[in-house]
Amino acid sequence: MTVNSKELYGNNWQQQMDRYEQIRKGFIETFGDDQNTAFFSAPGRTEIGGNHTDHNHGRVLAAAIDLDIVGMARKTDNGMARLRSVEYPRQDTVDTSDLSPRRESSGSQAIIRGICARCKELGYQIGGFECYTQTRVLKGSGLSSSAAFEILVVTVISHLYNGGNIDPVEAAKIAQYAENVYFGKPSGLLDQMAASVGSVTAMDFADPAKPVIEKVNFDLNAYKHALCVVDTGGNHADLTPDYAAIPQEMKAVAKHFGKEFLREVDEKTFYDSLVELRKSTNDRAVLRAMHFFDDDRLAHEEAEALKAGDFPRFLGMVRASGKSSHERLQNVFSSVHPEEQGITLALTISESLLQGRGACRVHGGGFAGTIQAYVPFDLLDDYRAGMEKVFGQGSCYVLTVRGCGGVKVEL
Repeated sequence: MTVNSKELYGNNWQQQMDRYEQIRKGFIETFGDDQNTAFFSAPGRTEIGGNHTDHNHGRVLAAAIDLDIVGMARKTDNGMARLRSVEYPRQDTVDTSDLSPRRESSGSQAIIRGICARCKELGYQIGGFECYTQTRVLKGSGLSSSAAFEILVVTVISHLYNGGNIDPVEAAKIAQYAENVYFGKPSGLLDQMAASVGSVTAMDFADPAKPVIEKVNFDLNAYKHALCVVDTGGNHADLTPDYAAIPQEMKAVAKHFGKEFLREVDEKTFYDSLVELRKSTNDRAVLRAMHFFDDDRLAHEEAEALKAGDFPRFLGMVRASGKSSHERLQNVFSSVHPEEQGITLALTISESLLQGRGACRVHGGGFAGTIQAYVPFDLLDDYRAGMEKVFGQGSCYVLTVRGCGGVKVEL
């Protein structure tokens, strides 16, 4: 898909053109000139409903956002994929003639190798390219900077070598494969799918090979609310075991019933078996399974409420989802570092500032990072000031929904 920059960025397009020019200069400094190049963009994403449900084949509601990663790229004939970013001056280099998994010197290098390998396995053309990137998707924010990067790389390969014909669903699966198999992170498909498809999207992963996707019209401005994320400044560096434990424990509960994923387990049978489950798994696994059943249902009902224009009902379900994440999923802080509770603190302050209106919840993977809040317009200035007083200037971001996923950009 190719999109004009004015269409992509709206009223902010001129400001973005200054950014694109800086990317062009960086490309020239790195690779010598800018002949035969093109620009590509992929968005971050915000999870609206379905917290940690996708990896057990559940339902989610998510949206692409206006914060994106942009890359300038061109095809080369030497078979070497070379990528450098503003944020990480070290250049990643992958020989596309040797795509076997290996211990990589950087995570992004592993992702590039995995994406090329999967594209080749699926019959797509691959080859060398040069790419220079700059991102506005906050690292460790729950906005999935990693998925945005992955979708950008797939988009580059799609347009440079395949006429832009890798469709958004396939692109998401390719990106997830690279993250799971080559990078070693056991993620579901939510992040990549939201970044690849765009807009507000309800997704059902009962069959991950054929996810059911439905675009949901949602104009938050019509309800006089802003969508905010607050970056609490938490460090994600050592949280992989915390993230991995959630799908592992949910699947342990499913295994008790001879199933692989909780989506395959009958909810009534689950509740009738709590005594046995506490013995065969553990209490936290049981609580996390309870969260799955409720949040899987809530993600679907949130989408239905938005389609029906019932915004108060939607906000009530956001609060219910947030309460379940806090009390049962237990992903608001790491049990290894209980003294660090930025998310819990942010939720507590947020509830006070919202005065019983709007809604707030943990955002994304949790344990550290961001919260999400729906803030009435008349409270927005005070809300932002109150959160930034505690978490720092610029920590509260007001997001807008982006209508497309990974695209080639015409200036």
